Amino acid sequence: MEYVQELRKLVGHRPLILPGSVVIILNKNNQILLQHRREGEWGLPGGIMELAESLEETARREVKEETGLTIGHLKLLNVFSGAEYYLKVANGDELYSVTAVYITCDVKGKLDIDYSESIKFDYFDIDELPKGLAQSYYNYIQPYKDVIRTYRQ
Repeated sequence: MEYVQELRKLVGHRPLILPGSVVIILNKNNQILLQHRREGEWGLPGGIMELAESLEETARREVKEETGLTIGHLKLLNVFSGAEYYLKVANGDELYSVTAVYITCDVKGKLDIDYSESIKFDYFDIDELPKGLAQSYYNYIQPYKDVIRTYRQ
């Protein structure tokens, strides 16, 4: 996030294109791990790419930082971008996200919540996603319902 903060000093609130990654983490019942963020919405663990990182490295780092979990094998599902991924955040910053969505059930460790970013984590069935799931995350999950239902590495 330091990179984005440095850019913001130069460009103010003007729109930026920000690449990042999120991960659909599945438990043994193929339920999705979702993060209840401090801002109030539910989403997938992940975040913005730092300088010199690959999208996969971003996914691994963000999941580790936010959940305490270490990711093994990752499978890329898709990259989402375009006008529908425009955001204007509470402080006035504008951005267009370019988000790589990965899936995995290969995780190690114990959930260790970073309370500066999250209220809690929970696993949800694909057909019973929580109210308050941010639209972009819904868009990342919906096209892959069949993949999620049957995913095993």
